[in-house]
Amino acid sequence: MRIPDWIVLFAVLGIVLWALFSGARDSADAPEAPPTEIFSESGKALPLANAFDEEILVQIGEAADGIGTAFSIDQKGLWMTARHVVDSCENVGLLYGGGRVMPVTEVSTSEDSDIAILKTLRAPRSLAIDASENLRLNQAGFHVGYPQGEPGEVSSRLLARSRLITRGRYRNEEPVLTWAEMGRTRGLKGTLAGISGGPVFDVDGRIVGVTVAESPRRGRIYTTAPESLAIALNANEVTSSSTTGMKFGTGTYGQEADRLRRELSVVKVICHAPSTQK
Repeated sequence: MRIPDWIVLFAVLGIVLWALFSGARDSADAPEAPPTEIFSESGKALPLANAFDEEILVQIGEAADGIGTAFSIDQKGLWMTARHVVDSCENVGLLYGGGRVMPVTEVSTSEDSDIAILKTLRAPRSLAIDASENLRLNQAGFHVGYPQGEPGEVSSRLLARSRLITRGRYRNEEPVLTWAEMGRTRGLKGTLAGISGGPVFDVDGRIVGVTVAESPRRGRIYTTAPESLAIALNANEVTSSSTTGMKFGTGTYGQEADRLRRELSVVKVICHAPSTQK
């Protein structure tokens, strides 16, 4: 007996809908996967900084209450974040499980880059940092932190070097890396404010920069250059861990980011600005 075509059609349609909706439930909290082109490296090494690099102007306003991201670099209690997140703050704290705040006892800001080192009584495992110049055009990057004050992450690919010019509360010029945004946490729209100070990882789980600025209109993210990382680590006598135990990729960067926040290796920074005196 021949099965009517409409029965076959509805059976196939039912299987397709089941696959779609069951998959959506399983990955509802995961970031959308970036396009596969993000991992097709060109093979060309990232050129060194030069006078023709694009210049990016950033205006830093007066110190105000705000949030950012920090990550652990030494189990003795050292953390790294962006300078503009904590510069000129009256009090700085790290927010962790249950709404508790760990006070920061010392803030050391770099004079040459948008990097600051925070000191606390303790910190979890040291994250691995690669401060070498072994970067390639189009390589993948994964930014972890608290965009808009909520847990989130962004995937990107490395485009070029640029020069970041900072004006306002303080003045500075430094080489930075320019990344093109490829994907982000599902539901995260608009600015990435709050992810500043967070780490950007390569596919092997090594930190290759600190997220310091964005250009939403162009879909660009800017991070500190490797030489800035090296200077900050040397100045604070920090020897980076060489093992990561992590792999970032199309299907894993959301889970790895969640694990880092859960282990308190990546935390939220709170800045309390000085009171305005009239």
